[in-house]
Amino acid sequence: MGDNKFLGRREFLKRSGACLAGAALSPSLFQGCSKTAAKKPPNLLIVFPDQMRAHSQGFMNEDPVITPVLDRFAGESLVFTEAVSNYPVCSPFRAMLMTGKYPLANGVLANCNTNGTEHGYALREDERCWSDILRERGYSLGYIGKWHLDGPYKPYVKCYNNREDFAWNEWCPPERRHGFDHWYAYGTYDQHMKPMYWNTDAGRNDAHWVDQWGPEHEADQAIRYIRNEGGTFRDPEKPFALVVSMNPPHMPYDQLPDKYVEMYSDRALEELCNRPNIPPAGTRWGDYYRKHIRNYLAMTTGVDKQFGRILAALKDHGLEDNTIVLFTSDHGNCLGIHDQISKNNHYEESMRIPFLLRWPGTIQPRHDDLLFSSPDIYPTLMDLMGFSGSIPGDVQGRSHAGLIRNGSGERPASQPYIWVPYGKPAWGRRGVRTHRHTLMYSRMPDQPDGVMLHDNLEDRYQLMNLADQEENLVEKLRNDKLVPWLEATGDPWLRGL
Repeated sequence: MGDNKFLGRREFLKRSGACLAGAALSPSLFQGCSKTAAKKPPNLLIVFPDQMRAHSQGFMNEDPVITPVLDRFAGESLVFTEAVSNYPVCSPFRAMLMTGKYPLANGVLANCNTNGTEHGYALREDERCWSDILRERGYSLGYIGKWHLDGPYKPYVKCYNNREDFAWNEWCPPERRHGFDHWYAYGTYDQHMKPMYWNTDAGRNDAHWVDQWGPEHEADQAIRYIRNEGGTFRDPEKPFALVVSMNPPHMPYDQLPDKYVEMYSDRALEELCNRPNIPPAGTRWGDYYRKHIRNYLAMTTGVDKQFGRILAALKDHGLEDNTIVLFTSDHGNCLGIHDQISKNNHYEESMRIPFLLRWPGTIQPRHDDLLFSSPDIYPTLMDLMGFSGSIPGDVQGRSHAGLIRNGSGERPASQPYIWVPYGKPAWGRRGVRTHRHTLMYSRMPDQPDGVMLHDNLEDRYQLMNLADQEENLVEKLRNDKLVPWLEATGDPWLRGL
């Protein structure tokens, strides 16, 4: 399989997952498999906050952030230090996570809001998501927190984030939940201290609001699900998969408990601004960064605390050893770096995300610089869990389960970068990221084309654009790395390259 071709994935999955593919949920059917396989179907827990960059983890020694839980968890996990969000925006990442496909294939080419609804941007009801596979395999499934995969329609739900003429937040009807039978979620809603949720049986007009910081409340709900309080959250005889999607450290940055901000009270502001690419004080984006960085890091510390509570519940109920736990994020955040307010760009602070995967006794804890892409999550998890034979043939991500188990398997040489303006799939930005370089092209109507090249080893903060100086390298990266991605994903942007 070439750098960006998907044709060999099915054969690889067949070889690496043959023992478990097609196995029923009876534990006895799993006992004849290799020692790397669980004796019974594993549970799955995915926790992902919104807008948390990879650099905001203490063990990475980048941002001056306090994350004792993640620091400890990293020592128990496989950490993909170079994992990225290929389209670093909320809805496109979430669709890649659920479908294993890049945006042009799954139809979510930008955020789900009024503009997106006009172009049909929403998770399709007929997609075969990984959760659909687990549902068919007899799993109980729960989703808690931010979903953001439905297009708002009139009359819009009356709430913050929605106006009479434009909306973001929308209810997800049961037939569009892709197997999740326990539902405690919302579309997108940015009042962190008074979040809103729709329960499993709530209708579109039956949302409720909670006077509690969102991540704390969602951790409470996740703990109740794990404990299965009253036996009403899930079938105790079945394995479960639970997603906890927290909104912070997403903006607005001033909505969090004071106790987390106080943990940074002894830090001078400039100590928190330790990245050389932060614009200087007195500039628009330099001041923006300085205004919000303390609370951004404090939110991350709060998320870290809540993640620890969820992990403790797994351990307390004897579920730790047979639960795969993934901690990641949908994208990062520039917070003013490179004069960018948040994400939706090719810079490291936006693209690189946390990716920590733990399965005690099966996954060896270590750091790995694999160039892991968002659509790879689906096939990798399904393969690890023994369900490779159920992965649809149109899934574009590749499984890295063999590499995770025993170090075998092809290592991608690049990761694509994508941004699509609403309703214009042949326009926007496309790029490619390797272990050393990031190349990005921009093409918009009535604007001159642009190209940027960064050497991420020599210039790790991407302060210089080398495109004019390294024309031969630009051409080589374009032809050898970017074009194969565009061809493999059927990207109409290629026609204008």
